[in-house]
Amino acid sequence: MQAMPITHQAAQPVAGPSLAGYPAAVLCWLLSAGVYIAAKWVAPEMPPWGLCFWRLTLACAILLPIVHRHHEAMIGLLRTRAVEVVAVGAIGLTLCQGMIYHGLNHTDATTAGIIMALSPVMTMVLARFVLGEPLGLWKSLGALVALAGMIFIVAHGNLTALLQLKVNAGELSIVGSAFCWGLYTVLLRRAKFGIELLPMVVLLLGAGALAALPFHVWELFNDERSAMDIDSVLALAYLAGPGGALMYYLYNKSVQTLGASRASMLLYLQTVFVAILAYLLLGEGLHDYDLVGAAFIVAGIVLATMVKPRPAQPRVA
Repeated sequence: MQAMPITHQAAQPVAGPSLAGYPAAVLCWLLSAGVYIAAKWVAPEMPPWGLCFWRLTLACAILLPIVHRHHEAMIGLLRTRAVEVVAVGAIGLTLCQGMIYHGLNHTDATTAGIIMALSPVMTMVLARFVLGEPLGLWKSLGALVALAGMIFIVAHGNLTALLQLKVNAGELSIVGSAFCWGLYTVLLRRAKFGIELLPMVVLLLGAGALAALPFHVWELFNDERSAMDIDSVLALAYLAGPGGALMYYLYNKSVQTLGASRASMLLYLQTVFVAILAYLLLGEGLHDYDLVGAAFIVAGIVLATMVKPRPAQPRVA
């Protein structure tokens, strides 16, 4: 949001997983959930691409001095693979976040958080086609069950409305965001940029801001200007600081101690935190279709990530 932090395969823990990494990971996803709340709060005052541009720009500016020891490696990567960096940043940060902010103009933060929980399953499916990774029976079944849950949410439990294309445009935008996040994760894994996680995050934040600039300029020319009142300033400060730079920094720390797989699996806490914060701060409640769809998505996640096929038994001659 994503609002969500960046997974990079190059970052591995130096030792076995430590319990010390879990508080950082939990706080990371709590701050990430706050992004949905802040963006929903100021949706009437700040256009989505302006919010996206300023969040990425400010978060990049905050983190840039922290990675000063890596500036030479970062510059070297930009000299040789700038187009790839910008393309990956545009998909994973610009489009992913911009579509979330646009979708929050038309749907609840709770519903958005539930739909975004589908992104790891989308990543598995995309990895099959882009990276050639095996999908297998259980992962395929899990992906179909989770997809059914997402469809149920988008249709608000009314499949007839779905067939008649009477669906919420905001929720479709969130689905597009989840797809972009999955594609971004797969492309980042394939690219193997070869520098450490946090400096790579800073480069991608800058690339995302650059890609968001034309969209923001288009908004300005169409009189969709930000109303920078106190609520907007506070929300943007949160999105760039605690919900941006600090969130990415904590994710980097959790990956170092837990490993990328364990740290990423805790992403599902974000959906829980979004629902709790939306209830407490925005007065949102869970709809029946949210609960049913969430149950399907959770079942799909369990099938795709936790059920392991039995190893083939050797035949006895």
